[in-house]
Amino acid sequence: MRGQIDERYEYQREIINHLVNENGYVERNHRNFDKNYALDRELLFEFLKDTQPDILEELSKIFGDDLEETIINTINNFVVSKKGSLLSVLKHGVDINNKHLTLLYGKPATSFNPELSELYDKNIFSVMEEVYPDKANKERVDLVIFINGFAVISFEIKSNSQGQNYEDAIRQYRTKRNPKDRLFRFKAGCLVNFAMDTEEVYMTTQLDKEKTFFLPFNMGKGEGVNSGAGNPIFEDRYSVSYMWEDILTKDTLIELITKFIFIESKEVKDQVTGRTKTKERIIFPRYHQLDVIRKILADLKVNKTSQNYLIQHSAGSGKTNSIAWLAHRLASLHDEDDKIIFNNIVIMTDRVVVDRQLQKAIMGIEHKAGLIRVMDDRCNSADLKSALESNTKIVVTTIQKFPYVVDLLKDDENQSKEVLSNKKFAVIIDEAHSSTAGKNMMAVTSALSSTDSFYEQDVQDQLVQEIKSTGKQKNVSMFAFTATPKSTTLRLFGRQDRQGNYRAFHLYSMKQAIEENFILDVLANYTTYETYYELNKETTDDPELKTSDAKRQIAQQIDLDDTNIAQRTEIIIEHFRKHVMSELGNQAKAMVVMPSRKAAMKYQQAFQKYIEDHHYDDMGVLVAFSGKVNLDDDQEYTESSINGISEEKTAYEFNSENYRFLLVANKYQVGFDQPKLTAMYIMKKIAGVNAVQTLSRLNRICPPYEKTPFVLDFSNSYEDIEKAFAPYYTTTLMADTVNKQSVYNLVEKIEGFYVIDPMNVEGANLILHKTRIESRDKKKLNFYFVATEKKIKELDESLQREIIITLRHFVRCYEFLLQVSNLDDIELQKLYNYVSYLLKYVDISRPGQGYDLTGKIKASNFAQKQTGSYTKGTNRSNPEVKLPVAGDIELGENKKEKLSKIIEEVNQVTGSNFDNDIAVKSMLQIRDLMMKSNDLRSSAQNNSEHDFELSYFDRIDDMLIEGLEHNKEFFTLLLDNDDLKKKVLGTFASEIYNSLRKEK
Repeated sequence: MRGQIDERYEYQREIINHLVNENGYVERNHRNFDKNYALDRELLFEFLKDTQPDILEELSKIFGDDLEETIINTINNFVVSKKGSLLSVLKHGVDINNKHLTLLYGKPATSFNPELSELYDKNIFSVMEEVYPDKANKERVDLVIFINGFAVISFEIKSNSQGQNYEDAIRQYRTKRNPKDRLFRFKAGCLVNFAMDTEEVYMTTQLDKEKTFFLPFNMGKGEGVNSGAGNPIFEDRYSVSYMWEDILTKDTLIELITKFIFIESKEVKDQVTGRTKTKERIIFPRYHQLDVIRKILADLKVNKTSQNYLIQHSAGSGKTNSIAWLAHRLASLHDEDDKIIFNNIVIMTDRVVVDRQLQKAIMGIEHKAGLIRVMDDRCNSADLKSALESNTKIVVTTIQKFPYVVDLLKDDENQSKEVLSNKKFAVIIDEAHSSTAGKNMMAVTSALSSTDSFYEQDVQDQLVQEIKSTGKQKNVSMFAFTATPKSTTLRLFGRQDRQGNYRAFHLYSMKQAIEENFILDVLANYTTYETYYELNKETTDDPELKTSDAKRQIAQQIDLDDTNIAQRTEIIIEHFRKHVMSELGNQAKAMVVMPSRKAAMKYQQAFQKYIEDHHYDDMGVLVAFSGKVNLDDDQEYTESSINGISEEKTAYEFNSENYRFLLVANKYQVGFDQPKLTAMYIMKKIAGVNAVQTLSRLNRICPPYEKTPFVLDFSNSYEDIEKAFAPYYTTTLMADTVNKQSVYNLVEKIEGFYVIDPMNVEGANLILHKTRIESRDKKKLNFYFVATEKKIKELDESLQREIIITLRHFVRCYEFLLQVSNLDDIELQKLYNYVSYLLKYVDISRPGQGYDLTGKIKASNFAQKQTGSYTKGTNRSNPEVKLPVAGDIELGENKKEKLSKIIEEVNQVTGSNFDNDIAVKSMLQIRDLMMKSNDLRSSAQNNSEHDFELSYFDRIDDMLIEGLEHNKEFFTLLLDNDDLKKKVLGTFASEIYNSLRKEK
């Protein structure tokens, strides 16, 4: 038909002609193909004779006329062996009779050795069309790509104008191609197989008939909020022309084989036998993974260590492998002058246990002794310092270890500092969030700083050094990976665009990942429930109570009420059995997000009872929480004692067929990768980034099954969850910033309180920068800080709180500004030093003890009612986020009300007409946002309650700002009005301290 593109004679020929004419390929006939070995024998020996004639001559003397068959059989025997692969022989060659044959020459890292460059240029690239892979010559593969005679890539090509597309090509691979044919044999045949039409490309590294799993290999189209799946549309070439213009070029193809493709091994539990076995798969980079690595390397060639990089890649996008590829490439990266750019690569994670999968991925790319060292929980900060000073190229650690490195360097007579200052570092941050914006990140930059040592300098020089050592260092580049960049992350690591907005260096959006079916839309099957009940006072006395504290206690009692728990348990288990359980070949699992550890315990007991009562013996339950918890029986419980297994095995056992439910309390909500997780039941308030990360546990696909995620939410509105996802659906950008003026405004406010004597600031700084601080110096420092504390305590309680919050705003904003600007104000640094120490001395006044409502109130007439069912999915983009700048937030007096009035207010919020159809509308529950903070847990377990409060108020202030930033209605939702939002600060500091301390 006129106007159609003939798949074979036009489209396919255009690809071949380009490869031959532009890329230097040799076109070969299918008759040159040896289907028994997936090999072009003639080209293999042409390559060997051209590159290694001496070795061939020596082997010829040994094997004579059998040389060719000996070489081919030796290669083949290794390739098809259990431990062998085609990838391995291409990377490492093969030994025959103690003679080593190289089968592929990689590109040299430098131009120092012209002989290596000459050998690299002798690699032979060829293409065949209409190749018969089977012995019966029944089926033909459209295109096969060879390197040095070895078949490495196959293509099935379709033409959209003829009514066929990549889906037809995928169907052809699944139904017409035999995985046992040598060309397609796993690990021994082609490294990757592409299903391609004129618009899109998909790939697989293992044929498995109908179970064959294909991934998109598309560039993506559109930018920013318009980014999505597919490829750009061009006027003068095909949308997939990047395949032969880029991917199949000699440089790219060899780069893929030598630097990217690797074989991943995972230990999995056999569902039938229960035995552990090793499962392998060939990892071939998706386009966005290849693209980000190449763009970073190109930028580094120009800018070297002068820039930072923010990589915004959707959850489930293969971040671990992307980090492994980047670390591997940075370890050997040279600039245009053939000089190494980075001496050490430091991979940091905010998780306590370093991800071993990352280490395996890096070692899979290049297995070299001493290449990588993981600083696990058995390593201390001295081990980290030693690793940084050594020749270990890649060091994996947690960010929490870095503050200790700074102290070690100070105590090491400056020798270590000198060693590190002569090095250049690449710091890769796994899941960059707020932990990278405070003192931990300042410690990183200080430890690796290339600025001169300041230990022999005067006070003025030392202050300048402090300022310089905490900003962007000329010898350190940072590479931050996250799917959900906060505003501070964007400002620290992002790049300014033409409009002045800060955005990521590279983007693979949630929208594109969902459209490509690489991750699932977790908002596409979302049901909300609301709890109704009636609240009554069960005591004759009528004490005065703080409103916020009373509401918090009421919320906790509702959470733990046996009737409420029993009703929700029935809804969850029956919903799971009816709608979820049969998914994924009857392997589906669910996560239940609990409001507290105690709730997790009570629900676990309720689940077990319901399951036993209904004889559901196929629904095992596990819990996950940190520390210890006491129930009413005063017995102490831990995750391990409840589950009957060690904490380290919880995730592993949950993967087995024995368990269906995982009840989590601030654990496994972030970074937990379980593809079988199909449903989530939410019992707590989640907002902002935390909501996105928690729900994203559901977004993993689970091939070969079609997975449909379900969410039942008892605590959040769909509108609030949708709002949480909006900044991260497409691109994320930051339009405002903290500036010097905002810090100076805070300084003016501090000065206006008239509590800090400038002479005390000067005196304290002189002491703080002494080489050695004597006992009398410490007494003088104490005098300065106590004098300021006394002035603060002379003021009324509300003003005291305002002063403390303003001081903390100043410290936080100043620290952040140091990270992102060239602020050079010695007087400001002096005030910062003084205030930082002062806050450790000041005792924040706290209202007297509250009233225990245990047994004083009773909730009744519980009812769980479905309030909404949503199937529209994630389709809202609101990319702009703002920095949490210090505003004029003032805290008024804590309002006290009679218990009867508080209950009346709660009943008004929950609906005051107690008729037969409706119980009381659910009260808006106060959530213990602080219980998940590792910093607070550490502070509680190592400090007095007085010292803990300093950390606590600093952290709770962050929560207040985050609530204002991400969801202006959040605190109104919890506390009913703006006054209560402010008054809640400080009302449960003591309880959190005691709870966290019990975990010790």
